[in-house]
Amino acid sequence: MNIPRMKDQGIRRRLTYVVAAILILSVTLPLALPVTALFFRITPELFFSSLQDPQVIGALSLSLLTTTITLVIVIGLGTPFAFFHSRMDYPGKIIVDTFIDLPLVLPPAVAGVALLALWGRVGFLGRYFNASGISIAFTTLAVITAQIFVASPFYLRQAKSLFEQLDPAYEQAASTLGASPLRVFASVTLPMTAGGLVSGAVMTFGRALGEFGATIMFAGNLPGVSQTMPLAVYVGMESDYLIGITLSIILVIISFAIMIAVRLIARKEAFHA
Repeated sequence: MNIPRMKDQGIRRRLTYVVAAILILSVTLPLALPVTALFFRITPELFFSSLQDPQVIGALSLSLLTTTITLVIVIGLGTPFAFFHSRMDYPGKIIVDTFIDLPLVLPPAVAGVALLALWGRVGFLGRYFNASGISIAFTTLAVITAQIFVASPFYLRQAKSLFEQLDPAYEQAASTLGASPLRVFASVTLPMTAGGLVSGAVMTFGRALGEFGATIMFAGNLPGVSQTMPLAVYVGMESDYLIGITLSIILVIISFAIMIAVRLIARKEAFHA
């Protein structure tokens, strides 16, 4: 038995563990510590008492309402769009793909200005709605519009990828058995991509819930009308520190839960695959 060689291997293994631990901590701590610090800035008693504040309740209720509506619209329109877009070739398809991905790299403030340029009171289309007595900018509808603009790519990209990767043999088999295209889509395509679609929907919900830049530019910061949780955090840090911290913690908890859910869904899908 070569004892010196075994000792060298043991030293190298321990050194590898040490280097790995240093790398993990150097990457994880700068991300985890700021979020963790939030929970030490307020006591549990103050946190739960702040949950009763009307500003917190209003911002939380509005955020959940608008984000839910946004998610329903994105799923309802985005799912059939992603299916046809992934299965059909048509002129300008690459341009459509570019516009779908553009909100991911566009600064949120620019997105808000663009929405104002289109739907504002003197906007390209907004002037006609305003002339008819319909105002979109600086309303709850503006919040939903901004959320759809910035969050929909997360679902659309996921759905397109899933439909493109799905083996068409399954759908063809159902078609040969006499199933209509709609039934094939409902009974074969959707069930086989459901896990990934749910994952994309969860990410969309999280992105819409955390939207700030486009919302404040296009919808304003009106309590009860357009003041979502991120906007209330901004105001709270200037006027009421406890409200800002409380809402920040709520957003962290929801965001963490969303990311855990996405990873569990992905693990489940990988296990079944």
